Amino acid sequence: METARLCWLGRAGRWSRNGCRASPGWRMLDEPQWGIRAGEECDSCCPHSPVLLPRWDHLQRTAAEHRGKWWQEKTMASGKAGASEPSDPATEAAEALPDPSSVLLAVGEGFPPEISLFFSIESRSSQCLNSQLQEAARKKLWALDSDDRDVCALFKELSARLVCMQAQEDRFLLTFKTLEEVWKFSTYLTLGYVGRCLEQLLFDQEYWLNSALMEDTEIRVTVDEDCLSTIYMGLLLQEGNFFSRAVPGVWQSEQEGEEGLQLCKNELIHVKNVGEESKWEGMSLLTGQRGLVPVTALEPIPHPFYQWFLKNYAVSFGISQEISGTTSQPIVKGRCTATEDHRGAAWDELSFSKGDSIEVIGFLIPGLPWFVGKCLSSGSIGFVPTRYINPKACEPLEKGLVFLSEEEKSPLLRIPCNGGEQHFTTLLGDLAHTDITSVYRLDGFEPTAMFPKVPSEAVLHGCKDIQLLQSWEEINGLATTSTSELSSPGSESAPATLEDVLLEKLDDFDDPKFFIDLNAGHMEDADVFNPILTFLNQDSYVPSFQSLYDLSFSFLSSTFYGFSDEDELVLYLETSRNWAKRTHSVWAHVRLCFLLGKLCIKKVKFSQARVYFEEAMSILDRGFGDLPLLAALHVNLASIYLKQNMKHKFSSLLGKTVALLVCLPGHSFSSENELEVMMYVLREAIAVGNAPLEARVCFLIVKLFLQLGKNDEVLPFIEHLQCLTTTLLSPDASSVPLDATPILSYLYDKKYLPNIALASARLFAPSGIKGAPTPIWRAGFILQNTSKLLGSQLERSSIPALACFYLKQALHFSCERRAVPIQRTLCAILSRMYLQHGVLDGAVCYAATAVTLSRLMGEEEAFESSLSLGWMYLLNSQPGPAADIMWQLLRSLHGTDSVTQGGAVHNLLAIALKGEGQVQKAAENYLRALHKAKETGNKRNQAIALANLGQLSLSHGASQLSELYLLQSAQFYAELQGSEDLEMELVRVLLWLAQAMVNRQRMEDGKLCYELALVFALKWHNVRSQLHVTESLCHFYSKVSPNLQACITYHEHWVSLAQQLQDREMEGNVRQTLSQLYQALGTSETLRQSLDCTKQSLRIFIDLEETVKAAEAWLQAGRLYYLMQEDELVEMYFQAAIQTALKSENFSLAMDLYEKAGDTFFNGSRNRDRAVEFYRGGAVPLARKLKAIKTELRLFNKLAELQIGLQGYEKALEFATLAARLSIRVGDQLQELVAFHRLATVYYFLHMYEMAEDCYLKTLALRPPFLQCSGEALYYSKVYCHLGNLTLHKLKDEQDAAAYFLLALAAATELGDQELQGFIHAKLGDIPGAPRGPEGTPGCAMYRPRWLSEGGHVV
Repeated sequence: METARLCWLGRAGRWSRNGCRASPGWRMLDEPQWGIRAGEECDSCCPHSPVLLPRWDHLQRTAAEHRGKWWQEKTMASGKAGASEPSDPATEAAEALPDPSSVLLAVGEGFPPEISLFFSIESRSSQCLNSQLQEAARKKLWALDSDDRDVCALFKELSARLVCMQAQEDRFLLTFKTLEEVWKFSTYLTLGYVGRCLEQLLFDQEYWLNSALMEDTEIRVTVDEDCLSTIYMGLLLQEGNFFSRAVPGVWQSEQEGEEGLQLCKNELIHVKNVGEESKWEGMSLLTGQRGLVPVTALEPIPHPFYQWFLKNYAVSFGISQEISGTTSQPIVKGRCTATEDHRGAAWDELSFSKGDSIEVIGFLIPGLPWFVGKCLSSGSIGFVPTRYINPKACEPLEKGLVFLSEEEKSPLLRIPCNGGEQHFTTLLGDLAHTDITSVYRLDGFEPTAMFPKVPSEAVLHGCKDIQLLQSWEEINGLATTSTSELSSPGSESAPATLEDVLLEKLDDFDDPKFFIDLNAGHMEDADVFNPILTFLNQDSYVPSFQSLYDLSFSFLSSTFYGFSDEDELVLYLETSRNWAKRTHSVWAHVRLCFLLGKLCIKKVKFSQARVYFEEAMSILDRGFGDLPLLAALHVNLASIYLKQNMKHKFSSLLGKTVALLVCLPGHSFSSENELEVMMYVLREAIAVGNAPLEARVCFLIVKLFLQLGKNDEVLPFIEHLQCLTTTLLSPDASSVPLDATPILSYLYDKKYLPNIALASARLFAPSGIKGAPTPIWRAGFILQNTSKLLGSQLERSSIPALACFYLKQALHFSCERRAVPIQRTLCAILSRMYLQHGVLDGAVCYAATAVTLSRLMGEEEAFESSLSLGWMYLLNSQPGPAADIMWQLLRSLHGTDSVTQGGAVHNLLAIALKGEGQVQKAAENYLRALHKAKETGNKRNQAIALANLGQLSLSHGASQLSELYLLQSAQFYAELQGSEDLEMELVRVLLWLAQAMVNRQRMEDGKLCYELALVFALKWHNVRSQLHVTESLCHFYSKVSPNLQACITYHEHWVSLAQQLQDREMEGNVRQTLSQLYQALGTSETLRQSLDCTKQSLRIFIDLEETVKAAEAWLQAGRLYYLMQEDELVEMYFQAAIQTALKSENFSLAMDLYEKAGDTFFNGSRNRDRAVEFYRGGAVPLARKLKAIKTELRLFNKLAELQIGLQGYEKALEFATLAARLSIRVGDQLQELVAFHRLATVYYFLHMYEMAEDCYLKTLALRPPFLQCSGEALYYSKVYCHLGNLTLHKLKDEQDAAAYFLLALAAATELGDQELQGFIHAKLGDIPGAPRGPEGTPGCAMYRPRWLSEGGHVV
């Protein structure tokens, strides 16, 4: 129905994606009102605590409420009003636990299917809402409502499903279908990505170019945390397979007298739904026992990551209880004091006395049974039981560390070489490259720039305020700096291999190499093995051992050589091991066993590897001199025990293994199997709630995954680590221990999540840590990913505005490092970016800075930057400064053989001289540029010089000469190999050529040039070039060579281009024009198309709050319905147009709309009487209110004419009389004449002939006494004839009639109209005694007697 369409066009509400209207007043269950309240999650640029699942008691209360509602509905449906029912569901829930089936009903089946995500745009400085930006964001959402693909894609990337957008309420309605979706979305919410992604969606280029505004603005998003948690719980219960804890105080009573699973307080249980409502199957992670568990005795683990981890990384036996939980104790270092005497039970355990001071080697992590320490009284090193020491004297790790050492930060933050610093430094260099010194420029043509564009004052101010740069004194002071000091801060090369991502490069040294000789005679010669035994028998760690212990088995290539396969190496190592036994070389024996065990692990021979490792452990009696070896032995052996389900051996080894694995900073991994041990330790940390240990182990897992290159598997752990570091362990937001956003950005980029990768990179705050990513890396990464987000390649022709702030930050960083080349590069990029977005003042400003910097680098760089600056001046319509630069450059080229460079300067100088009005000198310099291009044989430059000459001729009216030059230019382009740059230049040349041909009336040739230009623009999918050509074609087919059908075709293409550019205002305007073109065709089908265009433009104007245009569109739609004879909708659309104007209190517009609405009926063939209510009831009162006398006069003239046509002469008399009075007040004689003539006509129709005669004479008296033109003579002749007929036939006065006819004859004679004279003569012949012609001398009719109307007419 049309009424539905009308509602759909309004803004008060939007349709949801499933077609249901979302009421503005609707709220979900337990949903908060606007604002950030307790129980909500707020996401902004500063990350917050992770979204947790609700406590079970909260869900029980919710279940009770659901049960109460269910009971009421049930009793009402059955009609049993007297049935007993709960008095208050909430009170009952507090007094007694609900039935478990109610919990499942409320959460498992009745959980809220949707959740609201609210957003508010706030100023960081004032902590207040930025109402202007908030309104702009609403407009953007209204615009996106018609095509929400981008919004759906964004939320899909954020693991949510968009239900609908409600722009008026500043919210999105989301839903989730899987556990993983809720988990990932809550993670992104915690990490601050959601708000940043909305910024990328809602803000336009003007915002991004305004760096000050951008830095002060944040989007704060809010969700109902309980609602999100309840959705997750519902999905969890639907799945029926999750991890939970035993609830204290519940499980005891439930277990009495039953044979269910015996539980301990807070015990971790794996629960599965087996179909029973009150009890589910549970397995204790502590004992491994299975049994039924009461549902009310369960409290699910409150974090989605834990549920995922425990389910995906299960182990075959239970928790060891070696690790205990912790309260608020941090990880510490330093010295502690022994509280009791202790004698070590094994060689590796430290003995000490009460009161001894013990130095912690590495970290002391609360909850672990052991740590590595050194007794300061004895100097011995060993494992220390934590229960015998007092850690109060220890000091916590520094702020910003919390669970890692300073040395461990840098390696983790390094990005692989294909996404690192050097990669993006090279990318920035490519973006800054220009060919301006070798390729001429077409006059005024920059294919990527947005002309014309008027940026806001704030943007202009921001681009001129280059406080990031050094003062000119500082820049000039750099002139004495050596070239090496001017290098780029990003010139440090990134790691060449993935292994280097996490390992510090060792100092250069010569690793010993051993030749393997398996000759039978040599195998029994001890001297042959002395070198390797001597090397391996050192009692402490040396850097050469790194290749033996590392993850990549690098000793296979770096330490040993001469073997054909690994079996030969194993035989050699076995023989070496035997000689180590014979010679009692303990350290060599241990290390050889370790190497043999590693090779067995590589071949998946775990039992044999275990034998080697156990042998090494059994003979080792002093291992703390080589801690990496000791750690590698423990961890590898523990991993094998875990694989082979050897629980007791694993448990006995676990405590010391964990101490070596997590307490020693800088741990180097020796095997991928270490992952299994770390996963087990993480499982234990989660089970006992040891947050510091959890963070430390998670960090090591991330480190190993990255070293192994397992990017997909590492992502959940590094996201969890980032959540831990920003929340649980760092309440103070200023002391984040590890900012993993660079690695996260890299990983998101690899998974092709451009929105999230961009959001993560924008959140990264460069720290200055050696080896960590810098602002230059961030700027390059953001440039690259913004282009991916926009669906295009990053090119010099498309530098996104979003990168503006980050490019300036990189510039500031390079200024601090005094790195001139990268400063110049960044200034060139910023200049080009501002140019592309139409901020020409900013482009000039940064280009000028680049010139100053380039003078410190060399003549070639200075010349290139100066040419670029001159070109920027020309594009900014400043030919004077550009000419000055070009004259200086010409002087600098004097005496050189730089022909091409000279030609480029002459070409730009000619453009500048043309801008100054020096046409002759401009032509001379164009010819010099052309000559130099011919000298070098450069056809492209010849084509450009000829085109510029043609344009110069065209602009000064020499169309024939212009056509000659432009045709030659086009011929050169045709000979060149087609590339986008060349053919975009050709498009501009063809447009000039078309104009020259049109000027010479060669319409067909001009049309061919226009259409050929469009073909080239279409070929390269260059939207802006297509837009330029399409505008020209629309003008050509509408004004120059009218062709309605062709004009419609190109306007339709114009609409599609506006959609591609996401320019809603342009689209609305073009659709309005297209509507009028379809209307002009006049068929029923084209009228329907016209209506469709009008409605689409109406929707756009409503979204953009373009009140005037929206009102005009409502009116146009009403006119079209009138033409389509759908009269029931006409007045509805007219009233909508008028109400739009009245709501905005635009009374002048409303008056105009009333009149135009009335005109539709007035000029139509149906329902003409309806015009009266619009004229008399609407327009006239507003005209009087606005004192618009002329409009009121026009309205009464129309009303009088309308009533005459409708034969309502009495009303016509009223309106005509009012019109006559108003015409006298207006003081316009022509208007007065018209009004009195119409009044005379009305009197005539009312048979008031004397009054009619008097009014006609009044009209004649309003004209000058002498005839002014032939038109006036004709009017006099007709009026006098009419007066003659009136007096002859109506008033029966033959004498007056004869006089009137004689005056008419005089006017007709003056006019020279023989036919009219004959008609009047005939009339005179019918009057007896009347004269046969005018008396007196010729020309006497020029003077009109006025005696007939001397008294005038009183209105």
